[in-house]
Amino acid sequence: MAAALVDEIAAAAARLVVDEGMEYAGAKRKAQRALGRHAHRIQLPSNEQVEDQVRDHLALFCADTQPAELRALRTLALVWMERLAEFRPHLTGAVWRGTATRLSAIHLDLYCDDTKSTEITLINQGVDYDVGSRPDARGGQIDVLSIAARSAELGEVVTLFLTILDHNDLRGALKPDARGRSWRGDAAALRRLLAEGTPA
Repeated sequence: MAAALVDEIAAAAARLVVDEGMEYAGAKRKAQRALGRHAHRIQLPSNEQVEDQVRDHLALFCADTQPAELRALRTLALVWMERLAEFRPHLTGAVWRGTATRLSAIHLDLYCDDTKSTEITLINQGVDYDVGSRPDARGGQIDVLSIAARSAELGEVVTLFLTILDHNDLRGALKPDARGRSWRGDAAALRRLLAEGTPA
């Protein structure tokens, strides 16, 4: 029963990710709550399990629209990676993994020694941004800047999140997942994906 509930949570979370543009963590918690008290005793599915369900959902319901939306988001991500090249940007999240739709945000990890230098660069480029944060694995807080970036291909505004990380974190960030796939990639890797036309 436990395995079946985990699969059910993963499938419900995947629908929230695709249909509402939710991030994996929030979608898993919302799916768990929606499935009732028995689900609260069950360990949440891994991101890989949810991602498998997302891919299945996209193939069934979004096959005619998702590839073009993904390409538009990757193209916009590359523009910003080139604008912020000095901060060693790496694309992560659904846009990198190939599961993004027009509802998805773009997530860029920036590896630099000084958070303020990123803000100064954005100010010098005339870019409006908001400042936020999220918890890190060491119990501290990581700065996250958010930008509203217009996609000409989608004809709408996309949220771009810039997570400011220490330069020394880059090596560990390039470790693959349990299946050998990367969690993030640099501009050169993204250009290859765009040239090949492959989802991931």
